[in-house]
Amino acid sequence: MFRRRQQQDEGSAPQNVYKMRQSLISIGDDYWIENGAGQRAFKVDGKAFRIRKTLVIEDAAGQEVATLKEKLVSVRDVMTIERGGQVLATVKKALFTPLRERFEVEGSGVKYDVKGSITDHQYEFERDGQKVASVSKRWFAVRDTYGVEIGPNEDVALVLAATVALDQMTHDAG
Repeated sequence: MFRRRQQQDEGSAPQNVYKMRQSLISIGDDYWIENGAGQRAFKVDGKAFRIRKTLVIEDAAGQEVATLKEKLVSVRDVMTIERGGQVLATVKKALFTPLRERFEVEGSGVKYDVKGSITDHQYEFERDGQKVASVSKRWFAVRDTYGVEIGPNEDVALVLAATVALDQMTHDAG
């Protein structure tokens, strides 16, 4: 089904599709995010021996593209996404979510509303009411695996970092 979706998209603007592993990372663990062709695209490094949860995302060449840090003191779950030592965005649970899980990814020049079933890996990233990325387990038959499809002109590393942060935040709470 996943490959069929890729083939359907070949005639349109190229879509960035990535394969993620579901919340299996713990501090000190590493895993790879693969592209739609099954090639290692990004490495998620769970930094060991830190007071707060820190995850570093590197590209295939080993260059850091984002660092996720858990905020220690917060009324609600919050993680920051940094790039080059500067906060790029903050991921936080929306205060009022009556029917479904909702998170906000907000930073300099970016604001995504993330809506859907985060814990079931069926959700979308929206900016100004327009879908810019989607996450789904339906694309894979493999247990504990889900896909992230990112629209053109989006910051791939930021969306993937936010997806990893959401995975950490929702599965640590449970």
